[in-house]
Formats: sequence, C-alpha cells, structure tokens
Amino acid sequence: MDGKYLVEKLIAYAEEFLHLKKLDVVYTRNLLLREFGCKEPMEGADVSAVKTMRVPDELVAETERYALENHLCEEGEENLYSTYIMGILTPKPSEVNEAFFRLRKEEGIKAACAYFYDLCIKNNYIQKTAVDRNLKWEYKDGDNILEITINLSKPEKDNKEIAKLLVKKAEKPKYPKCLLCKENEGFEGSLSHPARENIRTITLDLAGEEWFVQYSPYAYYDEHCIAISRQHVPMNVNAKTVEKLADFVDVFPNYMIGSNASLPIVGGSILNHEHFQGGGHIMPMHKSHIAVKMKSAKYPDVKVGIVDWYNSVVRVQSANRAQAVALAGEIVEAWKDYSDEENDIVARTGDTPHNASSPIVRKIGEEYSVDLILRNNRTSEEYPDGIFHAHPEHHNIKKEGIGLIEAMGLFILPGRLKKQLSMIAEILCGKEKYDEAALNDSENYLYVHRDMIKKLKASFKGKTYEEAHAAVIDYVNKTCKDILDNTAVFKKDEKGMKGFRRFLARLDITEVK
Repeated sequence: MDGKYLVEKLIAYAEEFLHLKKLDVVYTRNLLLREFGCKEPMEGADVSAVKTMRVPDELVAETERYALENHLCEEGEENLYSTYIMGILTPKPSEVNEAFFRLRKEEGIKAACAYFYDLCIKNNYIQKTAVDRNLKWEYKDGDNILEITINLSKPEKDNKEIAKLLVKKAEKPKYPKCLLCKENEGFEGSLSHPARENIRTITLDLAGEEWFVQYSPYAYYDEHCIAISRQHVPMNVNAKTVEKLADFVDVFPNYMIGSNASLPIVGGSILNHEHFQGGGHIMPMHKSHIAVKMKSAKYPDVKVGIVDWYNSVVRVQSANRAQAVALAGEIVEAWKDYSDEENDIVARTGDTPHNASSPIVRKIGEEYSVDLILRNNRTSEEYPDGIFHAHPEHHNIKKEGIGLIEAMGLFILPGRLKKQLSMIAEILCGKEKYDEAALNDSENYLYVHRDMIKKLKASFKGKTYEEAHAAVIDYVNKTCKDILDNTAVFKKDEKGMKGFRRFLARLDITEVK
C-alpha cells in the first residue's frame, strides 16, 4: 500500500461522506501523514472513485493492510487501528450534536436521524456490510407475523453469565466500566473491549436525568438505537421508567422505545447499566390488535386492553400523556408484588424478586401508546433455566434469555444456525447419511439438534434439498412461536385469561361489555 495515496483517499472520503470542512482538510491530512509515517503528501492523486463508495469497507481494509505492512499495529489489532483512523475523520461529538439539533429544528427529527444514522454507517461504526449478511425472513401465524433473523455478527450469551454481572465481586475498577458507558466515546479499545474512537452520541434529558442516544453497531432492525443513562447504574424498571420513555418519544416521535425487564433470564444481556432500545422499526407485536377491551375507573381518558399476542401484554393508549403514563406506571409497580399460584406466578422467594415488566412506548399521532409485557423469572426443578423462559426442548434453536426485542416478535437467533440448518437439510434429503448413533455423540456438531433431526426425519416426505430446507425453516418458525408461548405468564387458556383479568381488576381495570 502507498501511504500517501491512502491519505488522499481517506481525505476525499471524509470530505464527501463525513462532513470534513475545507478549513480542516490541511490539518487532518497532516495528522494522517504523521500516523502513516509519511513526510509529505501526494500531489494530483486521482481519488474520484472514492465518491462512489456506499460504505467504507475498501478504505478500512486498505488501512488495516497498510498498518500491518508498516508495523503500525500488531497482528490481530488491525480493527483497533482502522477504528482509530475513522475516529480522526469523524466530526467531534460537539459538532455532531450541534448538527443534529440544528437539523431537528430546521428540517425535522427524521432529517436529523437520517444525518446521524448515515454518519454512523459511513464512519464504519455500524458495519453495514456485515449486518446485511444476517439472514432474515417472516413467519405468518394466523393474524400475527413473526420476524426471524440469524445474526452472524454477535455471539450467544448464557443467562448465567448475564446474571453474574449483577452480583460480580468487587475488583479493580475497569475503565470504561461497561460497553454502554459514556466513557466509551473515543476509547482506544483492546483485544477484549471494542475500540470506540468512531462512536458518536446525542445528549438527551429524560425525566430530569442525563442520558444519551447512540445507534447499535449490530443493527437488528431499521435505525436500531440505544438510549443510555449517563450514570453507570443497574437496570431498574419502575413507574419513572415510563415517564423517561414518554420523554424520549417526545423528542423522537418517529421511533419506538422500550426497556428490557430488569431481572436475569427475562431481561437483556446487559443488566448492570440502565438503557433502553428503540428505533424506526414497527415490531410484530405493535401490529397485533386488542383481544380484550378494558377500561380504567381511575383514568377515564385511557383505553386499556389485553393484546392478542403470544406473551402477556397490556396496552395503554391515550392522547392524555399524564394519564397514560400514570396508569402504565401503576401497572408496572403492581405487577412486582403480584402472585397467582394457580398460574405458577410467585412474585418473590424471600428477598429475591421474580416479577418484572418491559414497557414499550410509541407515539401514534397525538396518542401515547404503552405496551407492558409482564415477565417472571422463577425457575423450578423441571425448568432450571426459567419456567417462563424457552423450555429445554427449544434450546437447540434459542437458549439465551428472551429479551425486549424478541418478546416483541423479532427473533435474533445465533449465527451457528446458518451452517447447522443447512447440514440438517442435507441429512433430510439424503445428501448426507442419517447416523443416529453419531448424532448422539456429544462431540458431534449437530448433537444439540439430535431430537429435532429425528422428528424431521420421521415426518419429512420430500426429496429435494429445497423441500428439506423449507421443512427445517418451518420447524424453526414454530419453535419461535412456542418459545413466545413459553414466556407468557398468563397462558391463553381459560385459566390464564381469568388470572390476567384478576390482576388487572386489582387496579380497577375491567372488561368493556
């Protein structure tokens, strides 16, 4: 690689896509020349092709190759180095905030978000090419539709490892304390902590607290954003959480926003730092209608209903923000201490809480819509990973906790499934031999799928690989539906629906006859 030529390409890219101002070109060029060990720039370089780039992949690869060839980083640290270079080219946090709020005022929130989201793609914080490789499809189940993805960029996490974050013993203070902390902005990273020189965030006030917004590098859906507390404090869903979420949609009415439940098993993968997840995507749950219309005696301006969804969801809607937020907050707090042993719901074991909720807020015109997903993380001898978690027979497809996004019907399945499902299809159609004894060997790559393969082998009547693959996908689809059914604290049978009505009656919420 010619370092001088690479500098000119990077400068041209930054001018075209990263808002590098003309007054800053000479300064930035000299920074790059020093970084690359070059004494002078290249004159008259043809960099016109740079202007046609949709993503910076080519430049990132060239930067990493140059760094290795010239011993600017150790092997294995190429990504840390290229992130640092992209950080140099990205506007400073203050400039990004100034541009965002100026655009919001002059052109509206959608224009401001488009600017911010595009910046995060163009500076390689969101690695769009990698995200686009994720597999995606839909499953229509009656009136509902599930969205299913196989994520190829994020490793699986174990529920027990996630829980350890909340009870971790005191150790030498880490900087930054976690992957969500504000202190990641500009952080150089390490082999165990991603570099973040290219991350940018937008400051925000939620219910009188300092927060900030960034986009997710994994981008599970359109404009997947994360709102994060400025303070490193644990997740704690309470009545004030709903107020914070309502404040968010007042600033970002184009986005939905929700909080994971704040307990292991039913919460997200990071419970030691308060944060919400949102974005421009309409989730499958949001397309579902009300199964049972209800009303609140205390808040007459609010529409209430039990949602026709797999897990247990209460929907609260009103143009009266104060009433919608107040009622939703009361439901959140009431659920924490509610037990219904007939439906296996126990609020506490000693001092250990089991009930938690995931509130999600949207703004639909002038109306605030709050969905409250009721969760319980109790375990039993039969279900050691969670009574209301994916049951053991489904763990070959999904063992991780079913957090906010999946509870709303967008499944994020582990990357290992891409290869495994293809291998299973080959066994079904006869391209590969079915060897039951081999599959029962715990060292076999398909061991976790042995029961699934046996069932499919017995029922599959097709001949081609395409037919086999369709049968495998159908199995995955129905498994995802069954997992959501597992997470329902009030099942859809008569006993469960009676229990659901009993809980809401505690708050003077009754069915509309």
